[in-house]
Amino acid sequence: MGPHGSVTFTQFPSIDTAMHGLVDAAHVDHLHPDSGIALACAADGEKLTAECFGEKVVWVPWRRPGFQLGLDIAAVKAAHPQAIGCVLGGHGVTTWGDSAEECEANSLFLIRTAETFLAARGTAQSFGAPLRGYEALPEAERRARAAELAPHIRRLASQDRPQVGHFDDSDTVLDFLSRTEHPRLAALGTSCPDHFLRTKVRPLVLDLPPTAELGVVIAQLEELHAAYREECTAYYRRHATEHSPAMRGADPAVVLVPGVGMFSYGKDKQTARVAGEFYLNAINVTRGAEAVSTYAPIEESEKFRIEYWDLEEAKLRRMPAPKPLATRVAFVTGAGSGIGKAIAHRLVAEGVCVVVADLDADNGAAVAQELGGPDKAVAATVDVTCEEQITQAFRAATLAFGGVDLVVNNAGISLSKPLLETTTHDWDRQHATMARGSFLVSREAARIMTAQAWAATSSTSPRRTPPSQDRTTSPTPPPRPTRLTKCGYSPPSWGSTASASTASIRTGWCAARAPSRAAGERSARRRTASRRRSSASSTPSAPCSSARCCPSTSRTPCSR
Repeated sequence: MGPHGSVTFTQFPSIDTAMHGLVDAAHVDHLHPDSGIALACAADGEKLTAECFGEKVVWVPWRRPGFQLGLDIAAVKAAHPQAIGCVLGGHGVTTWGDSAEECEANSLFLIRTAETFLAARGTAQSFGAPLRGYEALPEAERRARAAELAPHIRRLASQDRPQVGHFDDSDTVLDFLSRTEHPRLAALGTSCPDHFLRTKVRPLVLDLPPTAELGVVIAQLEELHAAYREECTAYYRRHATEHSPAMRGADPAVVLVPGVGMFSYGKDKQTARVAGEFYLNAINVTRGAEAVSTYAPIEESEKFRIEYWDLEEAKLRRMPAPKPLATRVAFVTGAGSGIGKAIAHRLVAEGVCVVVADLDADNGAAVAQELGGPDKAVAATVDVTCEEQITQAFRAATLAFGGVDLVVNNAGISLSKPLLETTTHDWDRQHATMARGSFLVSREAARIMTAQAWAATSSTSPRRTPPSQDRTTSPTPPPRPTRLTKCGYSPPSWGSTASASTASIRTGWCAARAPSRAAGERSARRRTASRRRSSASSTPSAPCSSARCCPSTSRTPCSR
């Protein structure tokens, strides 16, 4: 609202509050439409804005969002009474009106006029000619390759902290990656603050054709990831001051694989999905700007000032603490009803993304929707006795969430018959589901867990780095080997499997991290203290009477 109305301030108002409050209009819209940002990010955006709108929309040069930008827009409106809005260089658009309906109509006029202008003036190949060998793979082959790559890419994107993934192989992404100019344009990064705050300044782009061997692709991704982290660190060091917040991480939020698609990452599925959606917007913006001019995003130093702005840091600090099992992905068999459904509900409540695997497709879909839909759970129809169906179900899991961290082998059947009435078919059927099914599911999960093996122990929330340390890096412990341990379900660790019977959750073999050095030292101290207490309390003439400690019937003195 403007000065003629009332402005309601929350405890933490938006950074754009000044814009809405200072502009002399009853209603003000601030938007980030693709067509508007395309003009805003064009090298000659001011000229193109005048050609497109005449005097109805005014150009405002780039300025970081905030109070001064609000004053600039207010001055533009006062100096151009005929204007209905403005294009904000490198940013977006703002419109105004005397009523909500008028403001909305002005916004739609600006967006649609810009779309028409770009379509009429633009070239057919904004991203250059087709790049031979980088065409999109056929859908089935493409999604199979994406499922193979997803755990490996998730591992790379989770070096600083665990992430959930999202996959997009829409035509917009595939066309962009099949053109000669995509490496240059991707390297320029995004421009709109709302985009790069979610996508990071630029994506990681694989520079191999989709037909390259899987091992070659994974090796190249690892090299590119190492270079990406070095570039992120250098970017921070180039622009950080003594008052800048600590570096938040150096892993990419968006990874582009030509011929396959886009992988995006975040602290949860919604954040990962939104990062991908914003990069789709960035592709459209780049296409529009290149169609009529040259894409020219804001300077890198300005991007840093926004990314590491104190106000942005304060917003991150106000975010609620993550749930105990946030960023985990669970594969629960028999989750369409009964105990499996209850387990799925509990896992989602703890922050886990769940794959509802069930033989009954309708039940599985209903439970997935009940749990919150695609950002929380997806359904996979699977017969756990069928290897092919299990493989397909895990492929769906990796495409939905990037990988799998937990498995609950809950699917089972119960045949209650007298021994003499039990047939070999009954016996084989029960063992095929309970034993063979658990084995097949766990084996497929282990393949994915091995591919996404975490390079370091990570916390779900970043730790503040003491001022005395280099703020561009965080102490990272060395990788710890994975081992199998007998465990229960409370709570599952990264890469764990648990089994549930029809009555209760059984214990299962879990892939867990070996103890850290500190944990090993603590354990050694406890053992030493225990031996000392035993030595102090035991005498040669006092035999041990504990059957649990020493099952020997002779009850000889116990050294334990």
